[in-house]
Amino acid sequence: MGVNFASFGVTDSELPIVNPVTGVTEIYHARVSSILPGFHVGFVTDLRLCEYLNLRFCPGMQFTSRTLSYKTESGAAVVGLPGKSGANVDVLAMPVNLPLYLKWSAAREGNYRPYVIGGGGVSFNVSRDREKPVLLNTMDYFCEVGFGCDLYFRWFKFCPEITYRIGFANQLAPTDGRMELAPQEFFYTESLTRLTNHCVCLTFNFE
Repeated sequence: MGVNFASFGVTDSELPIVNPVTGVTEIYHARVSSILPGFHVGFVTDLRLCEYLNLRFCPGMQFTSRTLSYKTESGAAVVGLPGKSGANVDVLAMPVNLPLYLKWSAAREGNYRPYVIGGGGVSFNVSRDREKPVLLNTMDYFCEVGFGCDLYFRWFKFCPEITYRIGFANQLAPTDGRMELAPQEFFYTESLTRLTNHCVCLTFNFE
C-alpha cells in the first residue's frame, strides 16, 4: 500500500476555438494546477532469479486526482457552464496497474538491504465518467524506475520504496460522439491534443 502524486504531461492544440458562451475565438492553454495525494494498494509476487536479482509482478489498484487549469492566450477569463468553475476541471482516475519489474539488490548488511527497481507494464482505467469535460482513455502503458530498502524483522520484511512512472499512450479521449457534453464544454478537450500520465509513488511493501 502507499500514496501517489499524479500529474499530466500536457500538449496544447494551439488552435483558435470559439467559446459558445462568450462567442469569442480564443487559444486556450492548460496545465496541472493541483495535485492531490492518491492512494494505491496491491500485492507482490516475487521470483528469485539469482542472489541479487528478482523478477516481480505487482498488480494493484490506484486512485488519483488532478486539476487542469485553463487560461486564454489573451489573458481573458475562461467562461464555462453557469454554476461551474470555467477555468478548472477535475480529472479523476482509478487505474488497475499490471507492472513487471526487475529488482537488483545489494549485499545484505545486518538487517538492511538497499535495492533499485525498474520495469514497465500496462494499466486499465476502470473509472470513466463520460459526463466530465475531460475524459481519459481506458488503456495506458508505462515504464517505471525507483529505489527502496529491505528492512528485515523477525516475522516479516518491510520495504519502503519510491518510484517514478511515466506513461506513453495518449490519455485524452476525443469529444466525438459524446452526447453527454453540452456545447459549452467541448473546448476543454478541443484545446488539448495529448495528455500523458506521470506519477511518483511512495509504497510500503510487507513481505
